Amino acid sequence: MSKTVIAKYAVGGEEFEIFVDADKAYDFITGKISNPMVPLEVEEVFKDANKGDRQSQDKLKKAFGTEDIEKIVALILKNGNVPLTTEQKNNLLADKRKQIINIIATNAIDPRTHTPHPPQRIEKAMEEARVTIDPFKSANLQVDDIVKKLVTKLPIKFATVKVEVVVSAEFSNRSYGVLKQYGLKSEKWLPDGSLSVTLEFPAGLQSEFFDKINSATKGTAIAKIVST
Repeated sequence: MSKTVIAKYAVGGEEFEIFVDADKAYDFITGKISNPMVPLEVEEVFKDANKGDRQSQDKLKKAFGTEDIEKIVALILKNGNVPLTTEQKNNLLADKRKQIINIIATNAIDPRTHTPHPPQRIEKAMEEARVTIDPFKSANLQVDDIVKKLVTKLPIKFATVKVEVVVSAEFSNRSYGVLKQYGLKSEKWLPDGSLSVTLEFPAGLQSEFFDKINSATKGTAIAKIVST
């Protein structure tokens, strides 16, 4: 049976606390439910929940930029401290680690070769660098600090890649959907019906892109990396 717990969030020297259902709060944090009001047991934000001291509207507005309780609750659950079971924390930590590895693998490259690092290599470097992951903090907010630690174990930098692609008339319509997924910057239809485009996307997606465009055009697309 689930129990009521106090989720806490501190910002600007102020405390913000809410009463939530523990299991439903975990479901919101992990994306199983999307409505932050579902876990909320008492529709109030407190500065000290145990004492029943409510937080002022002025401080809510200053800290969160809004007085909308739904938005405030969502931020507290996503960025605050929510009491969880050991199993829930371990699952959340594993999921956060996976998210961080995916972000780095998608956006970063080896500056020596200008090629992406495989997720397994990134994970190993994180272990060697003894990276600490906060299960309650957004993956995006942790990536920069983690990459700074990884550079001692792995040559790495964030980069985008610009690619010019020419697709023959036979496959132009069929491949257009793929091209649109990868930062379509410009396009030009040529007299013979072929399509010439310039794309810009995270450098870690190079292999994925080339696999997809080759599949869509049966290997006939002409693609050239013009900058990274």
